[in-house]
Amino acid sequence: MLKISDLAFSYSNDDCKVFNDFSLSIEKGAVYGLLGLNGTGKSTLLYLLTGLLRPQQGSVLYKGEDVKLRLPSTLSDMFIVPEEFELPKMSIKKYASLHSGFYPNFSYEQLTRNLAMFGLDDSVVFNSLSMGQQKKAFMCYALATNTSLLVMDEPTNGLDIPSKSEFRRLIASNMTEEKTIIISTHQVRDIDSLLDHIVIIDGSQVLLNASSDEICRRLLFAEQPISEPTDGALFVQPSVSGNSVILPNAYDEESRLNLELLFNGVLAERERFAQVFNRSNAVL
Repeated sequence: MLKISDLAFSYSNDDCKVFNDFSLSIEKGAVYGLLGLNGTGKSTLLYLLTGLLRPQQGSVLYKGEDVKLRLPSTLSDMFIVPEEFELPKMSIKKYASLHSGFYPNFSYEQLTRNLAMFGLDDSVVFNSLSMGQQKKAFMCYALATNTSLLVMDEPTNGLDIPSKSEFRRLIASNMTEEKTIIISTHQVRDIDSLLDHIVIIDGSQVLLNASSDEICRRLLFAEQPISEPTDGALFVQPSVSGNSVILPNAYDEESRLNLELLFNGVLAERERFAQVFNRSNAVL
């Protein structure tokens, strides 16, 4: 669906490149989590994927078409919700009537249903809402466009705890096998239950690119008392009850993906995790 090849990008002509020789493939029908520390290029990558920035080298192909050409057939099938945005002084209904025609699969019924999940309706004027409420309304509109690709940059920033739960429910209720949703965030606890696939980047390095199912097949997430040895662990993080550990899943045991622990582990022990997944991919 989306193929990034040999990408190079910098914001100026200096030698400090955000990406250099960066490659990644994204498949349809999954919710992707794009994770990385602040300043590692997550937002820049989203803008490159959606044609808002142009790479100096390499290509981003969406369904076989180069995104930098900004063809109407490409742009009408993708939508981005940036971290920060400014909405016009008009009602949601008016906004939808002006802009929805660009998106051939837009559903007004879906927009109404999405808004109701947040206790909103289409008569509300954007600038009468708080920033958190505006973000909710805009995400409801974005999902109602029914584009094959939806990209969200830090969507849970500014949302309170109940709203974060509603956000997860909103995404799950709008997901189909034909859609791909990419969520970029550093607040991993907010989205861990949503994700089908995890991508962790650090600039041009892809530190991890694996489905949630594969991660749980290869790794075992566990809590251990402080007295229990951790010699075989790939990563150990102190917790209230002792230690949170990630172990090789040698006996195909079931465990729940701990996304925050995984994120910290991959950043801290890059070579160890690379060996686990490179070896696993060779077997597959």
